[in-house]
Amino acid sequence: MELSVFLVVALALLVGGVVGSFVPMVPAGLLSIGGIAVYWWNTGYVTPGPLVFAGFVAVGLLVVVVDYLAGVIAAKVGGASALSSLAGGLVGFALFFVLGPVGIVLGITATVFALELYRGNARNESLRAAVYALVGTLGSSVMQFVLTLSMLVAFLVLLVV
Repeated sequence: MELSVFLVVALALLVGGVVGSFVPMVPAGLLSIGGIAVYWWNTGYVTPGPLVFAGFVAVGLLVVVVDYLAGVIAAKVGGASALSSLAGGLVGFALFFVLGPVGIVLGITATVFALELYRGNARNESLRAAVYALVGTLGSSVMQFVLTLSMLVAFLVLLVV
């Protein structure tokens, strides 16, 4: 295995995907796909093979889906409206720039709770929806981490084998 500039870029993008799985608004899945694509392009579309490359892309796209939908789906399962879920995500995003990661947690939880109360839900129902939204959002970061790390590990195995 020869250490080329393209291999270093590919590894940097894959590591960036893993780290980005915990940083809001960093497209972790797309970074990881980019790393694989750079290496694949550099090898003349030979390594990894087309099926393995497609598998990498599928996992990377799954990361994107998890990133954008997990919190909303979890809030919906918890009884929140789509509007509350979306508003929680937007407020959490805005508060990230003010309070960092704590802003995300506070923004999502407080917004979903307040909007569900405003919609006429009981306090315990509103709290349940807010907790589901929060757990879904935090869980999505964990899933993104696991998936992007699996892409990095699989890529390293591919290099060795």
